[in-house]
Amino acid sequence: MKRTSLHKITIVALLFLVVNVNYSCISAQETPLQYIAQATIGKITVDGKSDEASWKKAAWSDYYIDIEGKKTPKYTTRMKMVWDKDNLYFYVEMEEPHVWATLKQRDTVIFYNNDFEIFIDPDGDTHNYYEYEMNAHNTLWDLFLTKPYRNKGKVLDSWDIQGVQSAVSIQGTLNDASDVDSGWAVEIAIPWNVITEASSSTSAPVNDFWRINFSRVNWDFDLTNGRYSRRKDKKTGKFASEYNWVWSPQGVINMHEPEKWGYVYFAPEKVGEKSSFQLPKEEHIKWYLYDLYKELRGEPYTDALHKDYKKIVKAKKYVLGKLMAPELDIHASGWNIKVKNPFSNKTLLIKEDGKFRTYETKE
Repeated sequence: MKRTSLHKITIVALLFLVVNVNYSCISAQETPLQYIAQATIGKITVDGKSDEASWKKAAWSDYYIDIEGKKTPKYTTRMKMVWDKDNLYFYVEMEEPHVWATLKQRDTVIFYNNDFEIFIDPDGDTHNYYEYEMNAHNTLWDLFLTKPYRNKGKVLDSWDIQGVQSAVSIQGTLNDASDVDSGWAVEIAIPWNVITEASSSTSAPVNDFWRINFSRVNWDFDLTNGRYSRRKDKKTGKFASEYNWVWSPQGVINMHEPEKWGYVYFAPEKVGEKSSFQLPKEEHIKWYLYDLYKELRGEPYTDALHKDYKKIVKAKKYVLGKLMAPELDIHASGWNIKVKNPFSNKTLLIKEDGKFRTYETKE
C-alpha cells in the first residue's frame, strides 16, 4: 500500500475588498472533500478483495488525514465507492504492520479495537444519521442517531442495517505478533432500502449527493503473552489516546459534526466513464450558517442563546461575494437562525436543535 501522493485539502479563499470596515468577509475555510461514486459494471461479490472490474476501474479517494486535518497519519488508508440498484459498496485498504482484533460480539464498542467507520447523513440536515463500525474480525456495530451528541440526540443501539454484507482480507496474519503484516482491507455492501429510510427517497440517489465521512480508529498496543490490547500509561494506568484518521477532516476531534462531512455524488455513468460534480452554492451558505449557529449556541453547547447574540447576528459577512443578512427568530418553543439564499428563491434555516432545512421564499 505504497503512498503515491499527499493528501490534498481544497481551500476556498473568499477575498473581497470592502470599503466599510464594519463589514467583514467570511474567512478562508477548508472545504469538505468530494468523491464521485459511479455505477457498477457486473456483479460484485463481497469477499474483502477488489478483483471485480468495477473495483479495478473505480477511482481511489485521497489518502486519509488526521481528524483535525493537521498531521499525516502513521499508516495509510484509502477507499473506493461504487453503487448499483440494490447496494452502496465500499472497498478500503489500510496499511498496518500489526493486524489485531479481540471483539467478536456484534454491537459491542468496536472502536475499542482498531476499526473502520462509516457515517452517513442522507439528507444533510445533521439529524437521523447512520454510523457503522467494523474490526479485523469482521465484527460489526451499527447505530442510528437521531441528533448529534451536542444536541442531546438518542443513540438507537438496537437498530441494525438489515442485509448488510461485509468481509475482511488480511495481508499477513491476524493476532500474530511473530510477523510483520502489510495491512487489512474491508469490503462492504449496504442496501439502499435500509439507508434511505432517513431520506426523502427509497432508491439510489442518482444525480444527487449525500453527506458521508469515514474514520479509522487506531491504537498503540501492549503485547502480553502474545495477546494484543490497547496500550495503557504506565504511570496512570489509563488507556492511551487513540488516533483518528479520516477521509474529510473535521477540524476538531469529533466525528459527530455532520455538517463537516464530505460530499459523495452518485453519478449515473458507469464506473470508468467521465463524470463531473459541481458543489451547489447553497452549500457554502450552509457552512456559514452553521458557523453562525455555533456562535449563538456557545462552547460548550447550551440550550440558551449566547449573551451577545444580537451582536453575533448583526456581524455582516460575505459568502461567494454576496453579503449575508441573517435573521434570528425567537419564539415560544425556541429559536432559529435563517438567511436568504441570494442565488435562488430559497431560505436556509437552522433550528435551535441544529436541524437544517430549506424552504421557498415568498416574495
